[in-house]
Parts: sequence; structure tokens; C-alpha cells
Amino acid sequence: MARKNPRMMRKVRHQRVRKGLRGTAERPRLAVFRSLQHIYAQVVDDDRGHTLVAAGSADAGIVGEEKQTKSAVADKVGAAIAKKAAEAGIKQVVFDRGGFQYHGRVRALADGARKAGLDF
Repeated sequence: MARKNPRMMRKVRHQRVRKGLRGTAERPRLAVFRSLQHIYAQVVDDDRGHTLVAAGSADAGIVGEEKQTKSAVADKVGAAIAKKAAEAGIKQVVFDRGGFQYHGRVRALADGARKAGLDF
């Protein structure tokens, strides 16, 4: 049996997760993408196909000069996306983990968003 590509398997998992999720104008989807160095989150209205707000660890002002763990950075990204969503009038979202395991940085981002007032 041929070895499966990890990126391909993540995409398969993501499609399986997305099958049951749909972001609307009232409750958009909070999509998460995690790379080796950075983590990104965006709030998407799937009905219109628009990204409403976005934040990532590569954005200026989210990560300071001091050395931090990746989980601490993910927590800050979660707080930043929740703050931007609140400014846009979004209080509730549907969480889309993007085929990644709900553990580590993905969980830290979700916890940071919840602490900052986002409901999901």
C-alpha cells in the first residue's frame, strides 16, 4: 500500500469537518490554518463567500519582540480575532479547525478567542 501524503490527508479531514459546518451572516465560520511557524484565523461568511475579519501570527503588532511559545502566540491571535470580530459586530461563530487536531496551538487559539468574548 502506498504511503499517504500528510497534506493530502489533512485536506481529506478538512473536507469531512466542513461537510457539517456552514458559516452564515448571523453566525460566520472561524477558520483556522496552522503552518510550521505561524497560525492564522479568519471569520468567513460562506453565504456571500467573503472574509469578514482575519488575524495571524505574521501580522504586525500581534507578536512582540520577546521570545514566546507557539501556543502563547496562538492565544494572542485568538484574542486579536475576537477583538476584530467584536468591532465588526460578530459575537457568535462556528469553529472550523481546518482538519487539524483540536490540540496544542489550535486549542490555544480557540481558548484565546473564547476568553476575549467570542462565543462558539
